[in-house]
Amino acid sequence: MTSDSLELASLLCSRLCHDMLSPVGALTNGLELLAEEKDPEMRQKCFELLEQSARISADKLRFFRLAFGAAGGFGDMVPLAEARQLIDALVGNNGRIQANWALAGDSLPKPAVKTLLNLALIGIEALVRGGTLDIAAELRTDGAKPSSEIVIRATGARVVFDRTIGLALEGQLPAEELSSRTAPAAMLRGLVDMLGGTLQYHAAPEALVMGAMLPVAA
Repeated sequence: MTSDSLELASLLCSRLCHDMLSPVGALTNGLELLAEEKDPEMRQKCFELLEQSARISADKLRFFRLAFGAAGGFGDMVPLAEARQLIDALVGNNGRIQANWALAGDSLPKPAVKTLLNLALIGIEALVRGGTLDIAAELRTDGAKPSSEIVIRATGARVVFDRTIGLALEGQLPAEELSSRTAPAAMLRGLVDMLGGTLQYHAAPEALVMGAMLPVAA
């Protein structure tokens, strides 16, 4: 393992910890309130807070397990229903984003699903005021070599796309400038390059469109 890959792994861990801090912190606060509260109505609200925070924590852990980690147990193909469930959970917890799906087939190779999840995450984070996340994916077998095709479009009143994430997607962000925010995009760039695929994006004030084509390994 090279120093660059070690640094990337560390940054991905930092990103995971950052995203988990809020829901886990809410769990801690809820338990503290529950221990002190005697009023039945307020205790019920504490239980609701705990339930919500536990659900969000579990949703994020399941998402990051497949988006960043090895996620053993799925084999070489991952059901698209699983990917949809993970993304719908994040969108539902956000509350201001609507996800629209156009999926062809029942499953995709694991690298394609990791790409789908990470592009969707970038799209969700770009919709700072909410909006629509359109997600399309299919396994193409009509060409000389099968390939997975993925398109993500985020549209809303205000789409905020960090230029450093774009540089990471392009493979143009120097390793020493990587951060926990840009690490997922850098990981995605490396995955696409390893498979000999393509990765593109176009960012505008009201829309962010990202696409990937990944050859299916023999």
